[in-house]
Amino acid sequence: QVQLVESGGGLVQAGGSLRLSCAASGRALSFYVMGWFRQAPGKEREFVAALKRSGDSPYYADSVKGRITCSRDNAKNTVYLQLNSLKPEDTAVYYCAAALVSSYRTNDYSFWGQGTQVTVSS
Repeated sequence: QVQLVESGGGLVQAGGSLRLSCAASGRALSFYVMGWFRQAPGKEREFVAALKRSGDSPYYADSVKGRITCSRDNAKNTVYLQLNSLKPEDTAVYYCAAALVSSYRTNDYSFWGQGTQVTVSS
């Protein structure tokens, strides 16, 4: 098993940037496909980004493509999500998650962090 802890959220003005981190303990992060999801109030949790074990070829939701970069440092057992050009509609709790398969579906992810709040003011 792996335990995940997100950090780096906060309040930022529209157009600003944040870098979220997801630190893992327990099993090595390199064993998993890592994903980022977000959930806004009153909405379902939605896919943001995912990264294969090697860190190659990340894939992103259309809503964030071009503004977000996902990366991983397996040596540090940490995954990152760089958020740029933030918009108020990006406001949500952001979660990292671990899966055994490459997927954008929440049900394919077995391990989840507690989430970190990102709030973008207009």
